[in-house]
Amino acid sequence: VSAALKQGQITPTELCQKCLSLIKKTKFLNAYITVSEEVALKQAEESEKRYKNGQPLGDLDGIPIAVKDNFSTSGIETTCASNMLKGYVPPYNATVVQKLLDQGALLMGKTNLDEFAMGSGSTDGVFGPVKNPWSYSKQYREKRKQNPHSKSGDSDWLITGGSSGGSAAAVSAFTCYAALGSDTGGSTRNPAAHCGLVGFKPSYGLVSRHGLIPLVNSMDVPGILTRCVDDAAMVLGVLAGHDPKDSTTVHDPINKPLVLSSLADVSKLCIGIPKSTDLGGRLVGFESLL
Repeated sequence: VSAALKQGQITPTELCQKCLSLIKKTKFLNAYITVSEEVALKQAEESEKRYKNGQPLGDLDGIPIAVKDNFSTSGIETTCASNMLKGYVPPYNATVVQKLLDQGALLMGKTNLDEFAMGSGSTDGVFGPVKNPWSYSKQYREKRKQNPHSKSGDSDWLITGGSSGGSAAAVSAFTCYAALGSDTGGSTRNPAAHCGLVGFKPSYGLVSRHGLIPLVNSMDVPGILTRCVDDAAMVLGVLAGHDPKDSTTVHDPINKPLVLSSLADVSKLCIGIPKSTDLGGRLVGFESLL
């Protein structure tokens, strides 16, 4: 889509409007707590002017993104899916949010989560559970019809995993092209696996935590959710680096842009998976897959 914007096949405003339309059509997923429609359209208008002048800010200019609602966003309510923070409007942006906006990304809205990111299903926030877009896929519906014991109705949906389930659902449903999650013990990677996405937790200190409302300070890391690995690498290239506002970020320079090698040899990669467990849940053996 970045290439399409550069070639004039679509404008940032048209792209933004398409994503806003999909947000409305998929409202039943409950992926978003706040949709920043006016903000996104204004950002798209500014992006369009830059493209017309041949001066885009980078590969993310005009790209719709979403942000988990535990990252501070200036002028936009930040709730952590809790009644405690309803009505709280931060006066500043989290560093990772500001870096994306500085590259011209369009902020579509703030996404749903487990309250204060404490959960693994995105079912425990005050705004209700997030529903996995794959629950409504043709494949899943046909599979459910073949099961005589399956129930139909509003309860027939799958969880997104959590706690960044809103961000995962937003990307999976094509309402945006990348989203920020937070990851303490799997809260980005877990929903990515549930929703068929790439979920990346950067090494601690590689990306600034400034403006991320903490669950566990010594373990929290801003995470990245995209639909392919190259996209995750592109976003990481924007976010990585030292931040004077976060003393735990690395001081060493980061080599950018981050490009994946097409010559990587995975022929000797060995993946271990649990073979079986006993009734107590203890691991009995491993099986290697080559």
